[in-house]
Amino acid sequence: MRRVLVTGGGSGIGRAIARAFAAAGDDVTICGRRLDALQETADGFTMSLRQADVTDESQVAALFDQPYDVVIANAGGGPAAKLRDTTLTQWNDTLAVTLTGTFLTFRAALNGMQTGGRLIAIASTASLKGGAQIAAYASAKHGVLGLVRSVAQEVAKQGITCNAICPGFVDTPLAQGAIEGLMAKKGLDRAKAEAMVASGNPIGGLIRPDEVAS
Repeated sequence: MRRVLVTGGGSGIGRAIARAFAAAGDDVTICGRRLDALQETADGFTMSLRQADVTDESQVAALFDQPYDVVIANAGGGPAAKLRDTTLTQWNDTLAVTLTGTFLTFRAALNGMQTGGRLIAIASTASLKGGAQIAAYASAKHGVLGLVRSVAQEVAKQGITCNAICPGFVDTPLAQGAIEGLMAKKGLDRAKAEAMVASGNPIGGLIRPDEVAS
């Protein structure tokens, strides 16, 4: 049985990943800022819940009182806003949770991780290309991919892997926020707004969280 940690396990991709590992019989721990969201994820599954903010060094360190075999750095997010409208607080908050949170999680994970360990970052197609009105998010996700590429080279000889998954728009609260923002700004109905958000996905629609978990 593998010990698995999923950050940002209270919703979206993190929730789907945590449930998939739990369904496979792994020993799963999920963490996030909101205990109620974590409890909803764990409903019907056997999981350990840890309330923690991945931007806080001491709270992240406390998660690793025992080593994990698989660590998924999933926590992240950011506003949809033009650069001229992005505040310094929004910029700093996006980098803190998305990039620094991944750094703190991986650094703590490596302290006790053994041969065969797996570090996985949930990155984004925004790690590979820019996009209008996502400057902060894309910058943070580009950083995540650079971190993953560097860590992968550091840990390879220890028998540990570090990889990133880079999905397009997934049907999560983050995507729904973008859809609702378009509806409000452009007066679109939900179907048209969703089509615009998902236009970059080759499948022509939003990706399901369970598809990323698979």
